[in-house]
Amino acid sequence: MSNIALITGGNRGLGFATARALARAGNTTIIASRDESRARDAAEQLIAEGLDAERLVLDVTSSSSVADAAKRVRERHEHLDILINNAGILPEATDSVEHEFADPAMFQQTFDTNVVGAVTVIEAFLPLLRGSEAGRIVNVSSTMGSLVERANPDSPYYAMVVPAYQSSKAALNSITIGLSK
Repeated sequence: MSNIALITGGNRGLGFATARALARAGNTTIIASRDESRARDAAEQLIAEGLDAERLVLDVTSSSSVADAAKRVRERHEHLDILINNAGILPEATDSVEHEFADPAMFQQTFDTNVVGAVTVIEAFLPLLRGSEAGRIVNVSSTMGSLVERANPDSPYYAMVVPAYQSSKAALNSITIGLSK
């Protein structure tokens, strides 16, 4: 019996590469995306490669979307073995507005996705993971979430200043530690 793996933001980039790798390893891979057509396209691409993939609409910033997604996974599979919280945003990368330090609205948007979204998904899917013999959660972070790297003048990340994203990933790291306990 294959493991059931779900990847938020699994329709492109690192999420899609992870989905492909998990499917190639023999897992049933659920590609979750807030955009149905993107989830479908990504799943169909893996299916065309002969892999076991499904699509799931899941917007991490909507508690009703997350709850509905968890319900659908429960109905189809009854449990979940692997949850990968990959969905994340970095709107500061394209922000062309000058700020004294940071845009509070951008902080809200980034934290809603990168932090609150991950917690909402964990809370909704944890009962399904408890139904697995070896349920596990992977929260995708970034070196930019490391306080040590950001404070080290010798680090390649020292000069980068995207405070909403960096602090959201530091918060996600903290959540991961708390969850592990």
